[in-house]
Amino acid sequence: MATVRRIGLSLGADLCWPAFYEDIIAALNPTFSVGGERVSVDIERITIEPFALQAPVAYDVVLDRLTHWYHTSREWIKKAIILDGTYVLNNPFTLQSMEKHTSYVAMMRLGMPVPETWMLPPKGYEQAPDLDVTLATYARMFDLSAVGDAVGYPAFLKPYEGGGWVGVSRVDGADELQRAYDESGTSLMNLQKAVEPYDLFLRTLGVGPQVNVIRYDPDAALHDRYKVEFGFVDDDELRLLEDMVLTINAFFGWDFNSCETIRRDGVFHPIDFANACPDSQVTSLHYHIPWLVKAKIRWSLFCAVTRRPMRLNPEWGEFFAVADSDMAYRDKLAAYGEIARRRFDADRFTEFCDEHLAGLDEAAYEYFATDRARGIVRNKVAATFPEHEVDEFTDHFFGLIEFWRRTEADRLGSGS
Repeated sequence: MATVRRIGLSLGADLCWPAFYEDIIAALNPTFSVGGERVSVDIERITIEPFALQAPVAYDVVLDRLTHWYHTSREWIKKAIILDGTYVLNNPFTLQSMEKHTSYVAMMRLGMPVPETWMLPPKGYEQAPDLDVTLATYARMFDLSAVGDAVGYPAFLKPYEGGGWVGVSRVDGADELQRAYDESGTSLMNLQKAVEPYDLFLRTLGVGPQVNVIRYDPDAALHDRYKVEFGFVDDDELRLLEDMVLTINAFFGWDFNSCETIRRDGVFHPIDFANACPDSQVTSLHYHIPWLVKAKIRWSLFCAVTRRPMRLNPEWGEFFAVADSDMAYRDKLAAYGEIARRRFDADRFTEFCDEHLAGLDEAAYEYFATDRARGIVRNKVAATFPEHEVDEFTDHFFGLIEFWRRTEADRLGSGS
């Protein structure tokens, strides 16, 4: 009789990828022979309800999408890690403490070419008993235009904690900076120099040791930002981008994250990379959603079946030792990448997938041709688009998935 490993999905408004994920695993119905033990996997969606702090958690792995904004789930997940040894994608402790501001500082420490960035005190404050005394004693008037000149224009004023482009303003001069700052309310703000002109804007997804580099257009409509293009980086650039995103993810203990980079004069500048709950919807990823679903399946099954332990201490010293060496930047990045691959057990993961999940590509290829998959796409579109656009955009997004199947057929040698 097989031992059951349980994977819990901690979800918010995700309508599409979890259904794809569950359906494909059900079609595979995988069982594993690991260390002389026969293992099967059960998938369950986690409900939100009161919990006793010492009540045992039944899940071996939790794939979490709520930590960022729903505190009940976040605290339950932290309890599960501490008391029950549950493996969670992603680490909630670093997610809670590492805002975008902190991630900038960390990657600057590793020598990555993050653009010039300053932090600004908030324009306004929530009233508190000691606020007036504190501000009167210690807060200093400052010349915002001088900060703008130090950073340089154009620049972006954005909340230090991020949040899906909310509160982000492009400023091209002192007057625009002042206006945007005056409208920023009580948010701590980062002012970051724009990387312009540039010739390539990318968003790179990382799931465990798996990486997908996608051309991205931040100025396009939301459903058209992830482009379907090929060959826009060479092999050396691809390896550099893989090293970069794996370094960021391993540094913070994030299994699933995205990194935005801009290429200017041959240099890739990371500009936004604390995205440890990245977009996973078919209405934005379209062609790329099968890759993401398969990557989540592989990594979550690997973590559950092999009982991968959580790394509770980020252990930055290993990275800092490389940062403080005399190596050139590209050599440092390669060394960081090797640390990251080791922390993600990349070799063991590859062996696991080759041995146990060889049928996943074919199963996903067949699944994404089904009426069931199309119906899930339609459900997501209906929740996102006006009623009169549902048919049009269902055809659009499912058509891009059909195009993925054609390119996948070439890769698998299955014909068209």
